[in-house]
Amino acid sequence: MPSRSLFNRRPLLSVGLSLSLALASVLPADAATQLRIGYQKSSTLISLLKSNGDLEKALAKQDVSISWHEFPNGQPLLEALNVGNIDVSADVADTVPVFAQAAGAQLTYFAQEAPSPSAQAIIVRDDSPLRSVGQLKGKKVAVTKAAGSHYLLLAALAKAGLKFSDIEPAYLTPADGRAAFENRKVDAWVTWEPFLSGAQQQLPTRTLADGKQLADYQRYYLTSTAFAKNNPQVLAVVFDELVKTGDWLRANPRAAAQVLSPLWGGLDPAIVEQANARRSYQVRLVQPQSLKEQQKIADAFVAEGLLPKAVNALDVTIWKAQ
Repeated sequence: MPSRSLFNRRPLLSVGLSLSLALASVLPADAATQLRIGYQKSSTLISLLKSNGDLEKALAKQDVSISWHEFPNGQPLLEALNVGNIDVSADVADTVPVFAQAAGAQLTYFAQEAPSPSAQAIIVRDDSPLRSVGQLKGKKVAVTKAAGSHYLLLAALAKAGLKFSDIEPAYLTPADGRAAFENRKVDAWVTWEPFLSGAQQQLPTRTLADGKQLADYQRYYLTSTAFAKNNPQVLAVVFDELVKTGDWLRANPRAAAQVLSPLWGGLDPAIVEQANARRSYQVRLVQPQSLKEQQKIADAFVAEGLLPKAVNALDVTIWKAQ
């Protein structure tokens, strides 16, 4: 059986956002000589750039070096960005900035990936009696809190005429969610790529719903507002390299899977390739109108009492290439 080390548990590296805000620091006004990049296992394009050295070569022309910092998921990643421990966040799911914004974090959107609705789904075991999302009422569902899959679950339940309170949520990391699902400790699991393809190819599963017609699943790249103001030339290089890498991956899916397989804990290249086929990897500048779904996400979480306060998702800073 293919290695599942991608799903192994990693210790949390973060503190709560409330503490993060209290400790927030301001970046120096002079130009950066080192770019500190935070990323996750699922940060595909940044993982490729870390592996091939292209970004380091491009930034060396500006006498800027790079340090890389891995996080278990998007929430601690943005917490680290907010307190000034990193300068740039690799892609995070659309829900994550909404939670950070609700906590008062001062962050700047600088790029986004086009929608990838099929890159997350609600799955059950193949022999489960559950055949529809409506049948999840009263059932235990594993989901990662504040992840994109969390919003997919809310949207799918609403479409089926259910509220979030109609299910029993089990807030679990992808690693713990996979274990609970595999050992039948939960009735369903909501997850994203590459965890989704890993489960589908290694276990007998059925899909109750994916993001199509429910959740666009746009992934965003962020930076601190101070870093964006002081280092536009650095962000321009990062943006250009992300675009190039996304283009290369789409043109070379098998080669990309071979590179990513060892980076993702020896995950079978066939699983990696399937996971990547469900992501757009089309990196583009963020336009205010493209944040409309961010408002839908915020409103859905507020309505269910899962977000501490209402958020104006358009009231954010967006970096513009010069």
